[in-house]
Amino acid sequence: MLVKPLIALPLLAFALVAAKPAPAPVAPSILAPAEVVANKANHLFIQLSSGGTVEIVLRPDLAPHHVERIQTLVRQGFYNGLIFHRVIPGFMAQGGDPKGTGEGGSSLPDLKAEFTAIPFLRGSFGAARSDSRDSANSQFFIMYAPHPELDNNYTVFGRVVSGMDAVDAIAPGEPPEQPTKIVKMWLGDSPTASAASN
Repeated sequence: MLVKPLIALPLLAFALVAAKPAPAPVAPSILAPAEVVANKANHLFIQLSSGGTVEIVLRPDLAPHHVERIQTLVRQGFYNGLIFHRVIPGFMAQGGDPKGTGEGGSSLPDLKAEFTAIPFLRGSFGAARSDSRDSANSQFFIMYAPHPELDNNYTVFGRVVSGMDAVDAIAPGEPPEQPTKIVKMWLGDSPTASAASN
């Protein structure tokens, strides 16, 4: 008689373990991890013709291919002199197109989407694309306000940490009559960054 309860007990314990729900996946944070912030190459600076410099912390932990792409293009000087060609108050400021029309990109291939659960909030730095989810290339945008319709539909790969007042001063329009230019873009690990801090 004692044998049956001893056999049944492990089966009951197994059933309880099997029925235990899997832990919920942890959503990524809107705040960059300390190791990402500590890497100077993840700090992007944009000097604007309208005045001021914007600092963005890039997020390779969320979108490594998009971060690698912008770092590559910045190191080539690709963005220097380009305009913000589509600027919608209350929505976003878009730039990074060498044609200045919203139809251009770099000579590098388009990127696969790296969508995450990170929401598009004021200061979010996202990858512009066409209707195709895998069409991001060199263009980017900076959000003026939250827009949840973009969440999980566009790639977030950074966030403004200083200079949002300079973003607010970018000339509006589609295209603007007198567009704001990117005077220079650089990364925190470049010689320009050392000279700027002196």
